[in-house]
Amino acid sequence: MRVHLIRHGETNWNKEKRVQGHSESTLTPQGQQQARELAPMLRQHPITKIYCSSSIRTRQTCELLFSSDPIETLYNDDLREIYLGPWEGKLQSEIRSLYPEQFENFFHAPDQFAQAEAETFEEVQQRGLKLLKQILSDDSAQEVAIVSHGVLIKSLLCHLENRPLAQLWEPPIMHNCAHSIIATETTSSAPRIIQFAGIAQ
Repeated sequence: MRVHLIRHGETNWNKEKRVQGHSESTLTPQGQQQARELAPMLRQHPITKIYCSSSIRTRQTCELLFSSDPIETLYNDDLREIYLGPWEGKLQSEIRSLYPEQFENFFHAPDQFAQAEAETFEEVQQRGLKLLKQILSDDSAQEVAIVSHGVLIKSLLCHLENRPLAQLWEPPIMHNCAHSIIATETTSSAPRIIQFAGIAQ
């Protein structure tokens, strides 16, 4: 089984450096173009099922990626981005001023990030892994796509390559519309990374 992990395209809040989390933002023209450019590459794969975050930005990306073929699409809240509570909707510059310690942890020591009323990186990773396990155990589709968010996708890939969460932000960079691929030989075998944010492994 092969699973394609795709981050959403650029949003208006990405461009403004405004924190998104579970809050809603929409694709910019550049974000729409990023999805359109990735679409032909995805058509080379026999994807028969899509799991998509319920956020607007991932839904928009998904529609552009798979507009040419009707594919079964399941929307799931567990694929949403890390929940950041009081940070959401604020500019990064505001957060740096209001929450200096946790701002530093978020970008430089993610394993130590512990903002009140927000998820930790470990919590995001665990909910993502739980859903990924369910997807991999479903043998009704041999090639599926997951359209989700930067932190969630990268936390999954960190787990699969035994990278500690402290090193989550190290390269490869999970750019907008980054395309990663993992594969398993059997339903019981551990997934292996064959492409990380567009880079073959």
